[in-house]
Amino acid sequence: MQSELSKLIADVKENLLFLQELGVSDLRTDIDALQTSKPVTKTAAAAEKEPARVAPPANLETKREAPANAPARSLKDKLEATKLSRFSGSENESAGLFTLAENTQENTQMKKESAAAESLFGDISPTNELAPSEETLEGIHNSIAGCKLCRLWEGRTQIVNSTGNPKARLMFIGEGKPFVGRAGQLLTKIIEAIGMNRDEVFIGNINRCRPPGNRAPMADEATMCKPFLLREIAVVRPKVIVVLGATAMQNLLETKAPIGKLRGNFQDYFGIKVMPTFHPAYLLRDPHKKREVWEDMKKVKAALEKE
Repeated sequence: MQSELSKLIADVKENLLFLQELGVSDLRTDIDALQTSKPVTKTAAAAEKEPARVAPPANLETKREAPANAPARSLKDKLEATKLSRFSGSENESAGLFTLAENTQENTQMKKESAAAESLFGDISPTNELAPSEETLEGIHNSIAGCKLCRLWEGRTQIVNSTGNPKARLMFIGEGKPFVGRAGQLLTKIIEAIGMNRDEVFIGNINRCRPPGNRAPMADEATMCKPFLLREIAVVRPKVIVVLGATAMQNLLETKAPIGKLRGNFQDYFGIKVMPTFHPAYLLRDPHKKREVWEDMKKVKAALEKE
């Protein structure tokens, strides 16, 4: 009898400590006094001075209606259930974990099946080749004539349309003033240096309306105008494109890389080789860069000869 009472006192002491851990701060109990086997008799005065019992926190235990014939649960049983829920979670949380595990397994299985299908039927991604076009350059230029997609139309006096051979194997894309004057003359010499003439190539421009002060086009201006250029590329279908200067390169290839990083190395645009190089106007300011452009153009010539 004495051993059972000691065990009960030890259990009560453990449960009281656990209640204190849960935040029941006003539970005033002399834990050490519980170790004695003598029952404590409370007087009426002591009972009046004793503070009211503080109810456990609402989340201490999930209330459930017990069956009518179910035996009453002891404090020890309730606290043991609370400890278990504290470390194992609620039934809803457990169900959620099982659902997550099932979904993860299902997604993994779907990925495996998808990978198997790809290996079985090969790559079914969209083609990297430029789609054929039934448009004409004249039709594209007519659509540009009435364009009001960006702010530049308000101050334009002329439209800078692309010019040249509609079946050219080599296309140049620039930005800024039309290729006339000293820059135009230098471009002609560059073309002739690889054994071609200006009538054999096609020359396009990023923007068809010249920005005020011949500044570089803003991002939204270039974005609005770019589809016209892409439609022209689809009609001409050149083997090689030379982009002249950073603005033309960055807009066509959709990159923020500086021209010095990409120039001299072929890039790919829907199966078309693209060579970034310096703009002729830049070469007029820094003639020392002509040697680098010449090296780039030799690569362009070699690529055309292989086609």
